[in-house]
Amino acid sequence: MANQTRDPWGEKLPRSLGFWGTVGVAVGVSIGSGIFRVPADVAASLSEPGPMLLAWVLGGVIAVCGALSFAELAGALPRSGGLLAWLLTAFGPLPAFLFAWSELVVLRGAALGAISTIFADYLAYFAGYGPAQVPYVAAGAILLVGLINYAGMRTASAVLTPLTAAKYGAIVLLGLLALTGPPAAAEPAVLSPGSPLSISLVATALIPIMWTFDGWGDSTFVGGEVRDPGRILPRAIVTGAALLTAIYLLVNLAYLHLLTPEEMAGSRLIAATAAERIPMLGGRGGAIVAAMVVLSTFSALHASMMTGPRVFFALADQGLFFQPVARVSPRFGTPSVAIGCATALGVVFVLASDFRELADRFILGTWPFYALAVLAVFVLRRTQPGLPRPYRTPGYPLVPVVFLAASAWLMANALITDPRDTGITFGVILAGIPVFWLWRRRTRA
Repeated sequence: MANQTRDPWGEKLPRSLGFWGTVGVAVGVSIGSGIFRVPADVAASLSEPGPMLLAWVLGGVIAVCGALSFAELAGALPRSGGLLAWLLTAFGPLPAFLFAWSELVVLRGAALGAISTIFADYLAYFAGYGPAQVPYVAAGAILLVGLINYAGMRTASAVLTPLTAAKYGAIVLLGLLALTGPPAAAEPAVLSPGSPLSISLVATALIPIMWTFDGWGDSTFVGGEVRDPGRILPRAIVTGAALLTAIYLLVNLAYLHLLTPEEMAGSRLIAATAAERIPMLGGRGGAIVAAMVVLSTFSALHASMMTGPRVFFALADQGLFFQPVARVSPRFGTPSVAIGCATALGVVFVLASDFRELADRFILGTWPFYALAVLAVFVLRRTQPGLPRPYRTPGYPLVPVVFLAASAWLMANALITDPRDTGITFGVILAGIPVFWLWRRRTRA
């Protein structure tokens, strides 16, 4: 039975998620299809091993700095919705509403749709159905993970944690096997001192790289269901970011060992191209990579369904959305209506349109809110110095400043180099302002 009374942090969802379950959420959301295709985009942008690896290292540094900053807020305010609760506490209801608005109208539905479509594409390698069936298989996958999540956090975590461990281990093994393969013809030096480094190109390459890292922040959305949150949440967030940095660097070193940057840039299925050059796989590289993508994307789809509905639930629980969305299942202790909303959004997106470009277009959609959340570390230290903080950001104020500077750099560079798509992204976010004021008028009435 669900506990309808609230705990000391104001939560009414049962706290059943442990350390490895929370790490599984952070890693499970992040590692989807991105690492199997984004390195090709980075190679196309930067064309040399040195800048390519530098961009991935910078991505890891930014992610870890963000995770170290988020960890302080997660330990102090372990609430459902994560960022939403922090923005509400530090800046008031409007930024919190805009964050949930962007999740509701674009980000979560597009993410669920994009991940499920890639899952269905690669599952067809084994199941043998055609392109016309892909949207229906994708919709079925969304319904399946919705049902698993409805059945309770314990059930969802019991499915996610071994799936995430399996995909992480498989990718590490593939990376290590790749390093035993023959090096690329005329393998270039990692560092080319004579070549100029374009800061703008590195910043542009960082946008898809940060999409592959995105997930350490999503793990905070389940903060209202983590046991002993002051101890577990900060450790899990930082561990997740560190594990992502390690595996992404390993995979990119493996790609660069087997392929030249030109071959990487020209390969649509870069992981399969690399795997086919590993002698120990005996020509089965394509099938092995397809199986890994199926496993990876299903795990990411499931983790995305674990996290996204908690934002909708928290918005309603704070009185900023329709109250029925804050319903807790009396049998399973889950935000049942919020999970139903996310499931319906994903199915509508996957059946109604081809939205892969849409998902890519809105990569930057969460970054203004990530930056505001890190800024909240400074704001809350000043406005609520007595707030219990089981964990404090190491290297404060330098670590959060690094993240804020990197976020500003990424967003400014995106506005300069791709003003149309970036402007559309920010325009959709700002469109939530009149919706917020209409909601406030409705609730006052």
